[in-house]
Amino acid sequence: MQHEIVFLDRSTLNADVRRPAFDHHWVQYASTSAHEVEQRLDGATIAITNKVPLRANVLDRHPSIRMIAVAATGYDCVDTAYCRERGIAVANIRGYATHTVPEHTFALMLALRRNLLAYRSDVQRGRWQQARQFCFFDHPISDLHGATLGIIGGGALGQGTAQIARGFGMRVIFAEHDSQRTRVPAADYVPLDTLLRTSDVISLHAPLTPATRNLIGLDQLRMMKPSCLLINTARGGLVCEASLAAALKEGLIAGAGFDVLSQEPPVAGNPLLELDLPNFILTPHVAWASNDAMQSLADQLIENIEAFARGEPRNLVM
Repeated sequence: MQHEIVFLDRSTLNADVRRPAFDHHWVQYASTSAHEVEQRLDGATIAITNKVPLRANVLDRHPSIRMIAVAATGYDCVDTAYCRERGIAVANIRGYATHTVPEHTFALMLALRRNLLAYRSDVQRGRWQQARQFCFFDHPISDLHGATLGIIGGGALGQGTAQIARGFGMRVIFAEHDSQRTRVPAADYVPLDTLLRTSDVISLHAPLTPATRNLIGLDQLRMMKPSCLLINTARGGLVCEASLAAALKEGLIAGAGFDVLSQEPPVAGNPLLELDLPNFILTPHVAWASNDAMQSLADQLIENIEAFARGEPRNLVM
C-alpha cells in the first residue's frame, strides 16, 4: 500500500524533516487555513498537523485517513473521541523538549525574581549614569535558593523543571490535581490549594483538557502570596487571562512569565498583550523551539509514522 501523506503546516517546524522509509507520496504546505483543510486532505491516509484543527466534521469527509501524526506534544487540535470511534491512530511527540522548556521556564523565572526588565529599562534611560554610587537598588531582587517552587503537571517537563529547581536549592512540591496522575519518585505532593498558598513560584506544565481549562482564575490568584510568580510555558487556556491581567495591575501577585496564549496567533487581541509592566514577560510560544529540540521533534515525528506503517504504532494518545 502506498500511503498518501499530507503535512498541513510545515512552516511550524524549523528543522530537517526526512521522508519516511517506505513507499509513499508526500505533500506539504507551509500553512493551511480552515477553508483549505478539506481539499488538501483529499485521498490522504496519513495527516500531519501541528496546530491545524482536525475535528469530526472535517475527518468525517475523509474516510481514507488512518493516522494523524501530531507534530507536537499537545494534541487538543485533534478530535480524539471521533478518532477513537473510527479507529484512526493519533500519535504525538514525547520527551523532545525536556531540556529546552525547563530552561525557558527558568529564564522567565530568573528575569522576574531579579527584576532584570526594570533594571535594563533604568540603564537605557540613563539612571545608572545619574547614580551617586556604583549601583542602585530601585527594584527588589530575590534569590531562587530557598524558595518553594510549586509545579502543576508531573510529566517529563514538570520533572525537568523540578530537576533544575533542586540545583538552585529550591524546595519543590507538586499538585495532587495533576491530571496525568504521574507520581514522581521522592516528590512532595500537596493539594492544589496548599500549593497555591505556599509557593513562591508556580510553574504550569499540565496539558489543556476540559478539566484543566481556566484552572487558574481570580480565586486561585487571590490564594497566592503577594510575592508569588506565575510561570506558564504549557497552554494559554490553563489561566483566565483577563483575571491574570487584573491581578497584575492590582498587585495580587508579584509577576508572571508566559510563553503561551489562549489563541495563537492573538489576531483578535488579548488582555495580556496590553500589559506594559516590568513584572510581566510574554514570549511568542518559543519555549519548545531550540534548534536541538526541533530537530529531535522532526526525527520522532517520522519515526512515529514509520512505526504505524509497519503495524507497530507508538506514542498513541488514546
